This record gives sequence, C-alpha cells and structure tokens, in this order.
Amino acid sequence: MIRFAKDRMSALLELKNLVKRFQSFTAVDGISLEVPAGEVLGFLGPNGAGKSTTMKMAAGFLAADEGSARICGVDVADQPELARQNLGYLPEGAPAYGEMSVSAFLRFCARMRGLKGDGAREAIARAVDRTDLGDVLEQPIETMSKGFKRRVGLAQAILHEPKVLILDEPTDGLDPNQKHHVRQLIRDMSADRAIVISTHILEEVDAVCTRAVIIDQGAIVADGTAADLRKLGPDSGRASSLEDAFRHVTTSVTADHPSHV
Repeated sequence: MIRFAKDRMSALLELKNLVKRFQSFTAVDGISLEVPAGEVLGFLGPNGAGKSTTMKMAAGFLAADEGSARICGVDVADQPELARQNLGYLPEGAPAYGEMSVSAFLRFCARMRGLKGDGAREAIARAVDRTDLGDVLEQPIETMSKGFKRRVGLAQAILHEPKVLILDEPTDGLDPNQKHHVRQLIRDMSADRAIVISTHILEEVDAVCTRAVIIDQGAIVADGTAADLRKLGPDSGRASSLEDAFRHVTTSVTADHPSHV
C-alpha cells in the first residue's frame, strides 16, 4: 500500500482491520482508516473493490467478520444505537418509503432520531433548505427522479446534525447544477465533521475531497491528497491525471493482491 505522510489528528471515525467474507470470497481484507473532523475523505475503487461493503460495516449495517469500527469513540458493534446518534448515512440506492411524501418521510426520520416538536420542525426545515427540496415536499417519493431521491436521502442523513457522515455515491443521478450544490453543501458542513464519500466519480476528489483512499480487491492500495495520488501515475513520479493514476494503481497491484476467492 502507498500511504503519504500526513498530520495525525483525533479521529471521529476509526476503522481498524475490517474484514468481511462472503463464503469463500473476501470482499474486504483488513481495511484501517482514521478520519478526523474537518476532513472529507474520498473512498475510491473499481466496481467490486469493496467500497459499499466497507461503508456498511463502518455504519454498523453489516457485521464485520474481523476488526472494528468506531464513531466518536463508540464501537458500532458493541453500542450500535449510541454510535448511530453521531452518524448520518446515505446508503447506495438511498432506500425510502416510496408512497410517502418528502415531508412525511422526513417527519418519520425525525421521530426515529428522537426529534420532537419545534426541534423536529427546525431540523426538517434546515435539511430541506440545504438540499433544496422546498418545491417537492408534498410529492410522493416514488414519483421523483433519481436525482431528487438522492437529495431526499441526503436530507435524512444530515437531519440530526451528525458528527460523522458516510455518503455512498451522494451525487449519483444529479445534474451538473445539483452536483455543484451538493458539493458546496459538503464543503460547508465539513469544518467540524468527518465526512466519507464513496464514489467512482474521480472529479469528486478535486471538487470536494481533502484526502482520498483507493482500494482494490478489498485492500487499501493508496492514501493521500489528490496531488499525492497524481504522482502514482505511469510516468515515474511525474504528475498525471487522477484517471491515469487510478488506472495505474488498480491494475498494477494484482501481483501483490492475488484473488481472494
């Protein structure tokens, strides 16, 4: 693994030697990460590299076979409810109750988060404003476009002002204007939060991430800033495009990481 030097800070999200197996296949193979407040981490990798599986374990929605995940110091396996009080999670596909209107769904999410009365109304209004959903509050979610559904999913993730945000493909399905809006929102929210964005869109790294990790075959193969990663391209340390560096790193590690089947 290639890891560039960086200052160590107190982590809000800690992953330690996470392993997940599905029968004889190892989907995640010993991933360790620390994400402090103020950091937006891009979590990159080819399809099937283990990104979504890692995010599910970090959020406590999938049990790890080995290792641990901690949110604000709380182990997500030992104290899941307490850990999730500080977690906002946007899963792949952002499932929701399609027959509900946006406003009804967010009221439901607020109740599940223990928000009531004026506190719930203020939290919903803030999330709606941040995700620009004011014009579709009474529209059934099942009738909405993929982009709007992602924004509803993002609204529920930030509803309770969590200290850790785990976002799986947060701009998937958004048009360019919507992507710009969501990326600005992530930047604005990052000052006192740890944010992880799992994505296959490399431009997201330049647009919003302060650090990026590349995984392949369930293991971390590179960890650094966008500038660091560009040095990993095929031209012997000279800066290259992120796409070239990504392709070079994820196609040249096969010998070091043989099939986990």
